[in-house]
Amino acid sequence: MRKLILSLVALTCLFAALPAAGQNQYQLKQKYTIGGDGGWDYLTYDPAGKRLFISRGTRVQVVDPAKGSLITEIPGTTGVHGIALAQELGKGFTSNGGENTVTVFDLKTLKETSKIKLPDDAKNPDAILYDAASQRVFTFNGRSKNATVIDAAKGTVVSNIPLDGRPEFAAADGKGMIYVNIEDKSELTSIDAKKAAVVATWPLVGCEEPSGLAMDQKNRITFSGCGNKVMAVTNVDTGKVIATVPIGEGVDANGFDPDTALAFSSNGDGTLTVVHEDSAGKFSVLQNATTQRRARTMALDTNNHDVYLVTAEFEDAPPPAAGQPRQRPAMKPGTFTLLVMGRK
Repeated sequence: MRKLILSLVALTCLFAALPAAGQNQYQLKQKYTIGGDGGWDYLTYDPAGKRLFISRGTRVQVVDPAKGSLITEIPGTTGVHGIALAQELGKGFTSNGGENTVTVFDLKTLKETSKIKLPDDAKNPDAILYDAASQRVFTFNGRSKNATVIDAAKGTVVSNIPLDGRPEFAAADGKGMIYVNIEDKSELTSIDAKKAAVVATWPLVGCEEPSGLAMDQKNRITFSGCGNKVMAVTNVDTGKVIATVPIGEGVDANGFDPDTALAFSSNGDGTLTVVHEDSAGKFSVLQNATTQRRARTMALDTNNHDVYLVTAEFEDAPPPAAGQPRQRPAMKPGTFTLLVMGRK
């Protein structure tokens, strides 16, 4: 009888968990054609203004993701990679890799207010992050393998921080510590934002070429998207990788939703990997939701739990040419698209 009761309890727990898993299944909710020339890189969602900022090579497109409509564009951001928002200061910042600058814009008017020239030894600012605890902006400079620290209120450069290798995306813990993937060394580096100094660098065991990064601030773990099709989960208090979870191919961005305990990986193979944080140190893949090829950067709306991705349609790649064995295909005009992935 005792075994029967235990079995019934186990089955009850199992079936009780099934609806929760079903509720966390994602599907394509909306598909909007935004259009416009140029490639793209990072996306940033503004929860206060309910706007999506999309980097588009020479400008930033500001989109209403609920309607799929273009609100405006912020021009003059040559080689833009990322967008960071300082809500309490009413400012936004873009990393302009083509001219080694940061554009500062007003969050109300969406107009440029100033442009910050990075130091001569800071080359190709890629990822950009605003840390509210220190009120500083950090650009992560791929070509020069360092990070530039900017006083967000004053709009002035504080210093450069040398790094161990080429930085990719970064995340903040809300308490003054920042974590950044080092792509060419497969490492995770921690930075004290107020001291503007590296604290530690840890190997991302089992992870190759980490790009996207997200953080669960409460449980103090990060999620690194790795080129060898895994998500590496790191405890930032110990620097140890506590789990690696399989994801799709071609990841470039990650997200974490604290309300649902879901981590996301947007993959160029046309999938969105959804990972659930089951318990401390235990993670499971709930789904590889179908998106669209090349939709490898994402932003997360933690209010409605939607995930935003962008992509486009492309022509066939040209045949190999002298000195260029791999030619890049051209984007079909007018096909730049916003995908809204929502829970079923």
